[in-house]
Amino acid sequence: VQVSTDYVFAGDKQGAWEVDDPVAPLGVYGASKLGGELAVRTSGARHVIVRTAWVVSAHGNNFVKTMLRVGAERDTLTVVEDQHGTPTSAADLAKALATITVRLVEDEAAPTGTFHFSNAGPTTWAGFAREIFAQSAARGGASAAVKGIPTSDYPTPARRPANSLLSHAAIGAAYGTQPRPWQDALSDILDELIGAKK
Repeated sequence: VQVSTDYVFAGDKQGAWEVDDPVAPLGVYGASKLGGELAVRTSGARHVIVRTAWVVSAHGNNFVKTMLRVGAERDTLTVVEDQHGTPTSAADLAKALATITVRLVEDEAAPTGTFHFSNAGPTTWAGFAREIFAQSAARGGASAAVKGIPTSDYPTPARRPANSLLSHAAIGAAYGTQPRPWQDALSDILDELIGAKK
């Protein structure tokens, strides 16, 4: 079971990426992850590759924790609003990977190949930030106004796909996996970081 990324796609499609859409990474990171996919596929081993995107949790460094930290220091933040995707709870991803792994071990006929997993529902980085602060404020945590900006105003060393939306059709058909809305997953993360809503 290998975890891969939305970065294998160019990000120029309208709508969600299907597992069999053409890949065209924009940079070294995406190319290296695609190289890993190809190595797994050509190994001859029974395998599942799961592509994911925008992974966050209550642990480590990630977008949610960065927003809470910076939001506690500033009244207004600028966040990219022309990159689209879906946040993914690391805990939800782990559950999906565990389900797949157990099935692969116990059932020789378990589906193999490439699948996508993220939480459900589209947003932008700015939309994600606004929801983080809305839910944080409801818990008595940090809150800040979010001003959306174009990617061109926030250059980064690695180009990100403009569209990272991943279709869940394949993983739903093969494993019955129906991801929950990203807002619900975010709520669990904030419960762990800040506490329950007041």
